[in-house]
Amino acid sequence: MATTISGSVKRPEPQAVASAVEALAAKFRNRLITSQSVREQHAHTTTWLPTQPPDAVVMAQETQDIQDVVRICAKHGVPVIAFGTGTSLEGQVNAPAGGVCIDLRDMNRILEVHAEDLDCVIQPGVTRKALNEHLRDQGLFFPIDPGADASLGGMTSTRASGTNAVRYGTMRENVLALKVVRGDGEIITTGTRAKKSSAGYDLTHLFVGAEGTLGIISELTIKLRGIPETIAAAACSFETVRGACQATILAIQTGIPLARIELLNAEQVRACNAYSKLTLPETPLLLLEFHGSEVEVAEQSKNFGEIARECGGGDFTWTTRPEDRTKLWQARHDAYWSVKALRPGAGVVATDVCVPISRLADCVTETEEDLKRLNLLSPIVGHVGDGNFHCSLVCDVDNKDEMARGEEFMHRLVERAQAMGGTCTGEHGIGQGKQKYLEAELGVEAIDAMRALKQALDPQNIFNPGKIVPVG
Repeated sequence: MATTISGSVKRPEPQAVASAVEALAAKFRNRLITSQSVREQHAHTTTWLPTQPPDAVVMAQETQDIQDVVRICAKHGVPVIAFGTGTSLEGQVNAPAGGVCIDLRDMNRILEVHAEDLDCVIQPGVTRKALNEHLRDQGLFFPIDPGADASLGGMTSTRASGTNAVRYGTMRENVLALKVVRGDGEIITTGTRAKKSSAGYDLTHLFVGAEGTLGIISELTIKLRGIPETIAAAACSFETVRGACQATILAIQTGIPLARIELLNAEQVRACNAYSKLTLPETPLLLLEFHGSEVEVAEQSKNFGEIARECGGGDFTWTTRPEDRTKLWQARHDAYWSVKALRPGAGVVATDVCVPISRLADCVTETEEDLKRLNLLSPIVGHVGDGNFHCSLVCDVDNKDEMARGEEFMHRLVERAQAMGGTCTGEHGIGQGKQKYLEAELGVEAIDAMRALKQALDPQNIFNPGKIVPVG
């Protein structure tokens, strides 16, 4: 009999795993790895969730490799977990039932670039930075920037977004078509390179955000953009978080085409100053970026400066020098590490929520008040142009009282966002960590529909079991 762990996740019999690993070893030889250190590297997590390594790792190099792994694992009833770069935050790459991890990093070829159509076809292991390096000489770029140098397959699977989402959208808006290996090893093609289609069910966006629970992405067709003529970065300090949020809301409502607008509360600014050697005023801060022609960028900056002053903003400075822009945004992307450096040895949990932009100021200020009441340290940073913000909670994992307060804070954060018409996660995904919040957000009927989709596409429950919606 199979052993049930982590709710309804069933671990296959040891003999089934051994048989699958033996068959994979014969097929992949030294590309099948079973050492403990490598297995643990393929299950790391930045949450407090325990590391749950797979039984083996296969280094895939082509689509046929994915198909072979899936067919062998399906034959023996063994789980399959796709792995890109491991930057997901809610336990998406954990293997609660063991199984085989397919590492896709070597499937990193850019297959086609259609500059005239502003799209390209790539393998799932291509990373965001590698793609943009390849595209730069053609005057093109891929705009979705979650901060980490994540793989595009992983970004698609978690429906990632990031700092550019306010202008360019999320992965949902930027994926045109996918090729996906289904549970029997055959390939589904979900769309074409056409910019729109009314042909059948929207299978592409069914797999975007599915976190590898419905199949494994083997190829992506994604949208590209032209590199703007002028890019300007700006920083503006505010007296209060509410003032910074109100400036954001007004900027969006008045139609200023912001490319990025990021909020750092005072605690986060202090952390970034210390870690990235900056000298920013240690008050709430907005980091912005404007894209367009030189005239358009100057006009956008001027208009936002006027709004900022109305909302209690201080000096508004901006620059078009690439090195200055890079320094500012690198500090923003290093926010997690800057928080970790505040208290060496402590645990850091990055969590996020998203609310309608009209409720953003209320949600952030109430969250700060909650942190004070609970005597917790959790700097706040957010993609506030779309109502999404992150808390990096710092706790001593050996201190039961502090951990209990931390768990209370995270629970209250989600409840607050949902009560304001928002969501338990704007971009980190559900994984294992936020399953308990789905029913309150979407209702039992929606969860049942998800289970039905999972059962239809993955009847054996071998694709990343135990994530999003547990299936028995």
